[in-house]
Amino acid sequence: MVIWPAYIDNSKPKSGGRIVPKKDGVCAPRLEEIEMAAKNMGLNPTVEPDKAYPKSAWEISGRVIVDDKGPKSLIAKKIANDINKLRKK
Repeated sequence: MVIWPAYIDNSKPKSGGRIVPKKDGVCAPRLEEIEMAAKNMGLNPTVEPDKAYPKSAWEISGRVIVDDKGPKSLIAKKIANDINKLRKK
């Protein structure tokens, strides 16, 4: 399963690729944060930094490939929540 930073970026509109509620999103998520959160969840992440999200193909944002262990929206929400917890520390 692919997790793009746009999925959890609360500055993006739903039409821009965000799949989590704005209140659960993360401001400008970095690949390293997504990777760390996915590791904490046991999802065996693989980072591909040279990829571009199809809805914004001109912007190289990278992506993280994780194990498919449930609905994408639920996994994205858990990753966003974990990143928010890490940032508050």
